[in-house]
Amino acid sequence: MSAMNAQIQPILKIGAVAKAAGVSIDTVRFYEGRGLLPSPQRSASGYRLYDQSTIERLNFIGRAKGLGFTLNEIVLLLDLQDKGGRKAEVKSITGAKLEQIDSKIEDLQRMRSVLGKLNSDCSGSGSVTGCPIIEALVDGDRDDCCK
Repeated sequence: MSAMNAQIQPILKIGAVAKAAGVSIDTVRFYEGRGLLPSPQRSASGYRLYDQSTIERLNFIGRAKGLGFTLNEIVLLLDLQDKGGRKAEVKSITGAKLEQIDSKIEDLQRMRSVLGKLNSDCSGSGSVTGCPIIEALVDGDRDDCCK
């Protein structure tokens, strides 16, 4: 195999790229439109043509989404990666995401506590009249029910 042939990557159509990355064709198009993927080359008949780097980028996006990053944050991370940004910038974006996650965890813990109390207060039998869960939802002020 010559050095030139070793550097040639297979050209893939959108369906093959989507399947390899475990996303839909519409997702690939959406990410292109949002600027997360570069515009692909086109065949003479207008088909989008991709290489392995697109699959790797889609996998990056999927892993970042799995960690809770928004598409806007992923755009920033990809931009830092593409342009050789600083680790401090990546760390800053990640630190802000951790703060958001901690806040959500606090909210979920509060919600769980309130729901647990309401659930234990409800006998679960008889008419809905006098149900502490319904009353808390109607009143909205019981045990910080609905903040």
